[in-house]
Amino acid sequence: MTSYYFNEEHELFRASLKDFLKKEVLPNIDQWEEQRQIPKDIWKKMGDMGFLGLGFPEEYGGLNLDFFYDVVFCEETSKMFSGGFTITQLVVQYMSAPYILKYGSERLKQKYLPGLIKGELISSIGITEPGAGSDAMNIKTTAFREGDHYVVNGSKTFITNAVYGDLIITVVKTNPEAGSAGVSLLVIDRNAEGVSATKLKKLGWHASDTAELAFDNVKVPVENLIGEEGQGFYYLMGGLQLERLAGAISAYSACESAIEYSLKYMSERSAFGRTINRFQVLRHRVAQMVAEIESCKAFVLHCCRMNNDGHYAVKECSMAKLLATELSDKVAYQCLQFFGGYGYMEEYKMARFMRDSRVGTIGGGSSEIMREIIAKMVIDDVNYKSSSAETAAHSANSSEASSGIDINRLLEGIQKKAGSVAPLGNSLKFNFTNDQQIFIDGSGDQNEVSLENKDADCTVDVSLEDFMALTKGELNPMNAMMQGKIKINGDMQVAMKLQQIL
Repeated sequence: MTSYYFNEEHELFRASLKDFLKKEVLPNIDQWEEQRQIPKDIWKKMGDMGFLGLGFPEEYGGLNLDFFYDVVFCEETSKMFSGGFTITQLVVQYMSAPYILKYGSERLKQKYLPGLIKGELISSIGITEPGAGSDAMNIKTTAFREGDHYVVNGSKTFITNAVYGDLIITVVKTNPEAGSAGVSLLVIDRNAEGVSATKLKKLGWHASDTAELAFDNVKVPVENLIGEEGQGFYYLMGGLQLERLAGAISAYSACESAIEYSLKYMSERSAFGRTINRFQVLRHRVAQMVAEIESCKAFVLHCCRMNNDGHYAVKECSMAKLLATELSDKVAYQCLQFFGGYGYMEEYKMARFMRDSRVGTIGGGSSEIMREIIAKMVIDDVNYKSSSAETAAHSANSSEASSGIDINRLLEGIQKKAGSVAPLGNSLKFNFTNDQQIFIDGSGDQNEVSLENKDADCTVDVSLEDFMALTKGELNPMNAMMQGKIKINGDMQVAMKLQQIL
């Protein structure tokens, strides 16, 4: 299964990363958990080894690799039996720094990205507040502009890396009266005057810090605004898909390590004259969990491929996060049972795994929020769209892809399809965004197809890329109309006949 996604270079990278983690991290995890802090030099070592910034551009110190190197990174760092170790860099690489990369000014990129990629800087993402968790639209932290600065007041809670880190990608209200259109993102220096943090005691993730943040008249340079003022909510909606995908990868990978750890114990622990891995009830429980983990992994990797290909997969990433984190809780509960009383002891890794797993169904959008997002899409036909910046980038890629399509070859394909159905009785023209057309004249004995640019009873405006998806059956004409991917001008009854041809 995995060979479909991972090539030889990916596996060489995996071997190198595993070797590093085995030598530099695994022997120290228990101590870091006890101390409730990870020494920062480990991130510098990882940066020096080229393990950070895998998908970031080379001009900022990254390696510009495909997303499946990041999948390997998430998988292997999640097998250390320390959610605190894992989450520290997941927050940097997949939950905070990408906002600077995708939407930040060149100055912000040059200032922060090299340090984050080298492991010299640690970033956090400040969204959640005491009165606003998943409801990011209703945050209360304000940022009002005064000259060349914003003045920030408010608070955040449950923020990973908030004590430990160097900068906070902070969600603020620059216009409290404008709803989602009043939300913006600011880079705030963790050590800026007026910023204070209080470390929280928590059930799991002991090696990482989670804190409350307070902003008391914090002056933030206007140049620290990420992207455009008022666009922060839309940036978040795009960025959260990557965050949830990273969480899903981490969850299924942690499950795999829990099964491996449990099987080793079961092969050594004896009861009633035989090792407990010979008891059918336990064997079948393992078999069921492994089947569910493999199935979940296959779906999450499918979502990773969608992300790698540039798809804005809200529904799929929400499903992946929901299924993987819920499964992690189930695996933690059942695997701990294999250990009996020992599983309840801190010196056994299962106790830590169970504590660390629990937050997966809460952070990055709770399971309840994931279910509501999915319900809106499959029941209410809600269509979540990417932010304007992402749409522009996708349009540029689409134009580039469209320019490579042979219009004459496409014409031949449409002629074959149109010739095999009854005449439309009308004329129909497709206007493509690259100023090309396909004209179908169905007023005679058969449908005649050409590249002529003539007036038609009905004109359909559509991108060449979406038109290709229509002809391949990947896009339903009715759904395309509802989603605004095609625009109809003229006789709607003619447009309804599209189904016959496409």
